[in-house]
Amino acid sequence: MDLTEKNTSLTASIFNDTEKFSEYIDQQLLSANATYGIGGYDELRNLYVRSEVFSADEPRRLHLGIDIWGKHDTPVFAPLGGVIHSFAFNDHFGDYGATIILQHQIKAKNFYTLYGHLSLKDIQYLKEGKFVSMGETIGHFGAANENGNWPPHLHFQIILNMGNYNGDYPGVCKRSEREEYLQNCPDPDIILQLMQFAKYFFQ
Repeated sequence: MDLTEKNTSLTASIFNDTEKFSEYIDQQLLSANATYGIGGYDELRNLYVRSEVFSADEPRRLHLGIDIWGKHDTPVFAPLGGVIHSFAFNDHFGDYGATIILQHQIKAKNFYTLYGHLSLKDIQYLKEGKFVSMGETIGHFGAANENGNWPPHLHFQIILNMGNYNGDYPGVCKRSEREEYLQNCPDPDIILQLMQFAKYFFQ
């Protein structure tokens, strides 16, 4: 799904209203006879104007993960084994809402995966350091009141160096910081392998 300004069917009156935005996503999926809408890595999105979270002298507009849009309460499975690095309820309009970050190690190299816009029930009893098996259910697509006021979806992101972040990491960066952030947050489709099935659809 293309959420850039090139998609003229997605107007400000739609993306500034969470209910209308949700209806728009649902209609796009229905029209395409699709269960999920995917995409968004390295995508410049003006729709972030909807939230003060992304406002600054130079606003943040470049998306660093892949979004998977679908039904509320859709289960999310760990694509790799790892441990719970951290989790948080980032409770601001336009933010991640309920968020989980896993830490992985392959061939002695550490990296992290972030899961944003989850359900609050998914972080209620979590503990940092808990082992997670590949394929284990770790979350569910959250409703708007617990996912940062977005249509139900998962924000999935790879992070090589977490720095001092805990339960959070920027999922959108300034255009001037593009190269720095893309180097630290490579294309999540390396893991997901979903874009081979994707096609853009517009009403």
